[in-house]
Amino acid sequence: MTVSASDRAPAASTTVSLLDWIPAAWRTVRTDVRPLLRGLIGLLRLRPTKLGSIGQTFALQAARHPDRPALVCGERRWTYAEFNAWANRCAHALKAAGVRPGDAVGVLLDNRAEVLAWVLGTVKLGAVATLLNNQQQGEVLAHSIRLTRPVLMVVGEACVDALRSLPPAERATLCERWWWEGEAPPPEGLSWSSEQLTVAPSHNPPETATIRLHQPAFHIFTSGTTGLPKASVMSHYRWHRCMSGMGIMGLRLRPDDVLYCPLPLYHNNALTVSWGAVVGAGASLVLAPKFSASRFWDDMRRHQATSFCYIGELCRYLLNQPARPDDRQHRVRAMIGNGLRPEIWDAFQQRFGIDHIAEFYTASECNLAFINALGLPRTTGLCPLSFAIVRMDLDTELPVRSGRGAHMSRVNRGEVGLLITEITPRAPLDGYTDAKATEAKVLRNVFKKGDAWFNTGDLVRHQGLHHMQFVDRLGDTFRWKGENVATTEVEGVLAHQAEVAEAVVYGVTVPGADGRAGMAALTLSDDAGPFDGAALAQALYAQLPRYAVPLFLRLRDDHVVTATFKYSKVALKREGYDPAVVHDALYVLTPGGYVPMADTIWQALSACTHRFD
Repeated sequence: MTVSASDRAPAASTTVSLLDWIPAAWRTVRTDVRPLLRGLIGLLRLRPTKLGSIGQTFALQAARHPDRPALVCGERRWTYAEFNAWANRCAHALKAAGVRPGDAVGVLLDNRAEVLAWVLGTVKLGAVATLLNNQQQGEVLAHSIRLTRPVLMVVGEACVDALRSLPPAERATLCERWWWEGEAPPPEGLSWSSEQLTVAPSHNPPETATIRLHQPAFHIFTSGTTGLPKASVMSHYRWHRCMSGMGIMGLRLRPDDVLYCPLPLYHNNALTVSWGAVVGAGASLVLAPKFSASRFWDDMRRHQATSFCYIGELCRYLLNQPARPDDRQHRVRAMIGNGLRPEIWDAFQQRFGIDHIAEFYTASECNLAFINALGLPRTTGLCPLSFAIVRMDLDTELPVRSGRGAHMSRVNRGEVGLLITEITPRAPLDGYTDAKATEAKVLRNVFKKGDAWFNTGDLVRHQGLHHMQFVDRLGDTFRWKGENVATTEVEGVLAHQAEVAEAVVYGVTVPGADGRAGMAALTLSDDAGPFDGAALAQALYAQLPRYAVPLFLRLRDDHVVTATFKYSKVALKREGYDPAVVHDALYVLTPGGYVPMADTIWQALSACTHRFD
């Protein structure tokens, strides 16, 4: 079935017109024209083949502003000169250990300054920093290491459980050399990294000046919420594009700004977007060990932060906190990230008094990005490079091809379709470490013979004027009763119910029925009374099309999320609504509302005789 405007009729506020754009553009030009011009000039000067690197950019900032604060982590602080010297010692230590340009260096640490020091030291050599997810263990961690084949691994003391999940014999097959970053004695087979750093010089390594922008800098892993992770490649070129486009133009940091980052550094929102914005402006980064909704604003005030980064559900977690008299007592004027849902955008901005929300869209493996540089509400902003939103068939999860040349067709303004991005010399595709996985994401002969486009796998709404709004991941959108259901839209409605703290929506198979039926795993609010299935069903019918109302509910104490606040739906989809597998409270939709899953209902479902409405 083809996605079209009738599948999700957009509200008036989901499109962008000149009446929206012109006042926002004029306001931005009047107040922030200098960073806009700086960012634009930086983007225009970038070419993949030019000399330039992350290490060179940081070294230049350290030379220009040696005493300016660069990084705060806990009670520790570094100036640009101090941190550059530390990273140089890391680089020389790695070089002495045999690391050469193009080699991968694995970094398995918790969120701390040492991550950035080893990463910066690695890329100063022209080597590739592999940012491993410190939540992974066992076979998943081994899989990630195999994908990138590091010649050396740096492991932190806080990740000792992950290390122990790999038997010593297996470690030896995954990587020959392992260094230990910690206070406690190193485990078997690891040597002190501090011994290498003590004798390493602190001057800039000569390799840094020879690196070209197209060379790989990082390996960033996909979250693995729908399978084993893949390692995407981030080049120095893409990092600098993010620095100029998102950081300088989008967030518009100044040298005296302080950006608070509660996200893990193995994710691009922290390593590329946040750190890039800070380095580009010569500002200061405050790195939090982890996100805490209850302590977030106290931390912001303590560090006098003027901006922060967000992702996924972080904003919803903050909004769900009890209102406090000091919610607006902070210095924050801007925030940057992705995943701020349209249904909570206005409430969040008004409650906390944030002037500028630089929402963006990109992915670790995507070759371009959208940035809401003008601060328009409920949009990911615009992208000046070539992209298209095309019609697609949810049954096959493939774009629709028609006509004599079997080409794709673009959706109209206000409609939803698949986002694809053109692969060009100005927007090359770095892809994954696995060439076959990269090629599987490339669409060819899309609008003309010989062209190539990256398939983002994301459904978005065409808002007009080169703007778009994220709707759903392709794999998360399912079809029921011949209609397309976007999980994020259903989650948004559920989140507005007073008794619901968190909602995860997904599709499950039902015997004798085509497509997938909606199911929601809910966490109830602390102050919610006894669950009222009839009242909830009535509220959902009032706000959703009948086909989008979930047919099954699962009440949980909490949800499994990744460190970047993405819900893991793999197990939920697999377990479905089978009472023999699911030990949480299960409810099923009946004409009278949601009722507990009784044995008689289960038997009726199995026999295809249960009536939902």
